Amino acid sequence: MRVIETVNEMARWPRTGNIVLVPTMGALHEGHRKLIKTGKALTQGEGNLIVSIYVNPTQFNDKEDFKAYPKTSEQDYEMCKEEEVDLIFCPSDNEMYSERESVSVIEKRLARHLCGSTRQGHFDGVCTVVTKLFNIIRPTTAVFGKKDYQQLAIIKQLVSDLNFSIEILGAETIREQNGLAISSRNRFLNTEERKQCHAIHKALVEMDLSNEKQCSELITLGKSIIKSEAPLGRLDYLEIVDRQTMEPIQTIDRPALAAMAIFFGNTRLIDNIEINSL
Repeated sequence: MRVIETVNEMARWPRTGNIVLVPTMGALHEGHRKLIKTGKALTQGEGNLIVSIYVNPTQFNDKEDFKAYPKTSEQDYEMCKEEEVDLIFCPSDNEMYSERESVSVIEKRLARHLCGSTRQGHFDGVCTVVTKLFNIIRPTTAVFGKKDYQQLAIIKQLVSDLNFSIEILGAETIREQNGLAISSRNRFLNTEERKQCHAIHKALVEMDLSNEKQCSELITLGKSIIKSEAPLGRLDYLEIVDRQTMEPIQTIDRPALAAMAIFFGNTRLIDNIEINSL
């Protein structure tokens, strides 16, 4: 397994076959392992699997959140070795952003709701760094997780709008035994918070299983479950949106997404579930 830290060296790296990229910010966990396994299968034994590890400062609207983001380089490298990753790209901030940088990629439509409404500038930072990674690594395929569903939708739009010849694949969310979506942030939960976190997935599943078609009623149902079973939780949002446009809808009459962000203390967790119209 090769480790590359500079843009110039990455540019010189010989490319053959299908080049599959799994972009990460490190602190790798079993959810990332799923992404890596998905990527490895896509190489079909002939291409190369690249994992990028870079904590991108421009997508954090809270400096303290950025400083607190976990860094576990040795464990990250070990997982990549176990999964037979061909190359890790782990640039520094100076490699990714120059002091004179003045151009960024702005998302104007899909980021108006959900995480985009409460984390101003977050997706502009995501779009900018992903565009950089695509240009530097030049993959044929990139794998993203469905846990960050809005991000996945935005990256698909970015590839279409900026004419990248890259296939974007979404991998299913990996969960703990109680249904909590695996996240690098779960390590910050205390024992009681972790017990209550089962309510996140439970609320979304109950919304999906309900025969109710009015979104306002489904949201009320989800909020009631959170209130009764996760009193330590503080909702950032619970919304139902069109899966393509990420715009709120009133009725389940098209492929929809129920999405939630919730705080336990200072730890912000997100989750979602796809809801299909009958």
